Amino acid sequence: METVVISLGGSILIPGDNDHIFLREISDLIREQCGDKRIFIVCGGGKVARYYISTARDLGRPVWELDELGIGATRLNARLLQMALGDVAVDHIPTTAKEAVEVSSKGKVVVMGGTAPGHTTDAVSAMVAEEAKASRIVNATSVDAAYSADPRKFKDAKRLKRITFEELHTLVNVGVHGAGPSNVFDKLGAEIAMRKRIPIYIINGRNLAEMKRAILGQEVEGTLVGE
Repeated sequence: METVVISLGGSILIPGDNDHIFLREISDLIREQCGDKRIFIVCGGGKVARYYISTARDLGRPVWELDELGIGATRLNARLLQMALGDVAVDHIPTTAKEAVEVSSKGKVVVMGGTAPGHTTDAVSAMVAEEAKASRIVNATSVDAAYSADPRKFKDAKRLKRITFEELHTLVNVGVHGAGPSNVFDKLGAEIAMRKRIPIYIINGRNLAEMKRAILGQEVEGTLVGE
């Protein structure tokens, strides 16, 4: 049975633009695909997380407490998607990658948020993919592909159709220090995917046709990270 892990950005899930319509549409798509697959969805925190983190930071709270708030927001988003999925969703939100695999079953979708301070939801998706021996990770994000640099800041940024695991690892590490797009994927997540050779599809998460192609492992308009 094929396993797919979707890292669904909070900015995709609830940007404040007809979110209920998108939730219904993506739920319909997932319902179509979960009959013969194990599907895991890891939800990001988006603007909800950013609001709480920013406010708590202004209150002078320590980083670990900011992380706690962010994790709480990701789980709130996960619960919302779980409601949209209805009876195809596992009625539980796991708090670890191991627990996610333990509660999974054919025809059911496991939806979760963050796990522990210091781990982004991209990293969590890679951890789940490793634990579940997934065929691929679908990184549904607010950009349509990976770029050589942040296209919103650098006009000469090159769109990358296909890159190796090693090239992604280099890209995210450049992003930590300079012009690279550090938000293309998490550094720890990229390291796990490279070590376990788990392909990553980086796509526009609001493009449901693209999402379907990525879930199926077909050619996408975005970026394929692999061998």
